[in-house]
Amino acid sequence: MKIAILSRNPSLYSTRRLQAAAEARGHEVSIIDALRCYMNINDNKPSIHYKGQDLEHFDAIIPRIGASVTFYGTAVLRQFEMMGCYTLNHSAAISRSRDKLRSLQVLSGHGVGMPITGFANKPDDVPDLIRMVGGAPLVIKLLEGTQGIGVVLAETRKAAESVLEAFMGLKANIMVQEFIEEAGGADIRCFVLGDKVIAAMKRQAQEGEFRSNLHRGGEARLVRITPEERKTAIASAKAMGLQVAGVDLLRSKRGPLVMEVNSSPGLEGIESATGKDVADMIIEHIEKQAHRKTRSRERG
Repeated sequence: MKIAILSRNPSLYSTRRLQAAAEARGHEVSIIDALRCYMNINDNKPSIHYKGQDLEHFDAIIPRIGASVTFYGTAVLRQFEMMGCYTLNHSAAISRSRDKLRSLQVLSGHGVGMPITGFANKPDDVPDLIRMVGGAPLVIKLLEGTQGIGVVLAETRKAAESVLEAFMGLKANIMVQEFIEEAGGADIRCFVLGDKVIAAMKRQAQEGEFRSNLHRGGEARLVRITPEERKTAIASAKAMGLQVAGVDLLRSKRGPLVMEVNSSPGLEGIESATGKDVADMIIEHIEKQAHRKTRSRERG
């Protein structure tokens, strides 16, 4: 197959691993910067140009679209979809997952457990918003933040009010969540592929830090997840419409709670912690799904 990886940086671990895994299985791989693509949108033969050339047809597209380029990246991915390419994750599902508030509303609609979350627009509503999520301590998150950036733990009501009013004064979009103290600064990253959790790791925050992101210095190790955690992770990815997802769970007194569903989960942490060849499993999944789409198109 001819496979394109949408990635702005060919040297990134995940991009390199996916390229190597695909080539090892005999596929032809191109790494394409979505921001260098431009589109011819028409009702006859939509196309994509790249660095002055008309891009040839690809059998499959692997989107590795960074959060900062979501709008343009998903537009390019939609164009590939219009051209009949199989895409590992659909553009609409990626857009849905990148909107933190919308994704939580989607999960809520599917009955998936999550921390109590509040969202408001006016400073006058802050006191009731704090009460709504159970009071302090509580977590305040910028909707546009990634990798733990823009996440604040407010340990008192006064601190929460000050931070919320400051963010609102800057016209920032924020949400407030209950603090799950019993999680102990740890979360579970479940790597979902299709309808299975193929790998899972526990990420533990550094001493004195509550954010467990590996980019914030958190440590990762192999973990055995419970049947309920497995079911929750798969249900979350399915609700978002994602074939590949990193589902982040907190272990709470009332069961697993979903913090976030990542549509472009990194491979380095999960492969290092579990020893599994996740990249190869992804390529194998693409082979099956792309072949199935081709057969369906031929029958149609």
